Amino acid sequence: MRIAICDDELREHKRFEEAMHDWDPKSKAEKFFDGASLIASAEKSPQFDIVFLDIYLSDENGMDIAKKLKEISPKTEIVFVTVSTDHAVDAFSLYAIHYIVKPVTTDDITEVFRRLTRSRSAVDERITLTVGRERHTVFLDQICLLESDNHAVNVSLSDGRRLKVRMSFKELEKKMNKNFLRINRGIVVNMNYITQMGTDTCVLQNGIRLPITIRQSATIRTAYDNYVFERLSRRKGL
Repeated sequence: MRIAICDDELREHKRFEEAMHDWDPKSKAEKFFDGASLIASAEKSPQFDIVFLDIYLSDENGMDIAKKLKEISPKTEIVFVTVSTDHAVDAFSLYAIHYIVKPVTTDDITEVFRRLTRSRSAVDERITLTVGRERHTVFLDQICLLESDNHAVNVSLSDGRRLKVRMSFKELEKKMNKNFLRINRGIVVNMNYITQMGTDTCVLQNGIRLPITIRQSATIRTAYDNYVFERLSRRKGL
C-alpha cells in the first residue's frame, strides 16, 4: 500500500510517524512538505492508496491540492489533517474519507484504515467487456462514461482508456450500478466523476462537457443532488 503525508511542519511529520508506528510498525508513509512535490510523485506508478493532507500549508491551499490529486488519481483516498474544523464540509464535498484535527493519534489512524477498508469493499463490483477479440475486466468504479455509437458503446475509463464495446447501449446500461445516471439519449455518466451539474451541461473531472436533455433537466439534477447528499451522509457516518 502506498501512503503519503503532506505537511509543511517537521514536528507534524514526526507525530504522524509515531501514530503510524503504534498502529502498525511495518507501515511506512512517504513524506512531503509541499503540494508540488506530492503531485509530482502522485503522477508516478503505482498511485497513492491514501494521502494525509494538511489544509493549511505555507503558500498553498490543501483543498486545491486535493482537487489536482483527484484529477490525477481518482481512486486515491484523501484524509484532511488540520488545526480547525472550518473546512469539514468542503472536505467531504471532495469525498475525503476522513477529517482529522491535529495532533494525529493512533486512534485516528486506526479509524482511517477502517474507513478505507469499508470504502473499498463498497466499490469492488466489476464487469468484463469484450473489445474485438480481447476481454477487459474493469471495476464499475473505473468507468466514467458510456456513450452510444451506432450498434456499439464507447466506454471511457478513469485512466484515460476508451473501449469500444460491441453490444447494445441498453444492455450495457443495465449492468451499471446506482452510481450511474442517464443524462441524455445514449449518454450515461458515473456521478462520482461529475464536477459540475448545470441545467443543460454536465462537466466531468477530465474536462469533458456533456449535454443534458432539457425536458428531463430538473429530474436529472434532483437525482444527482440526492446522490451527493447520500454519499456525503455515508462518508460522515462511516
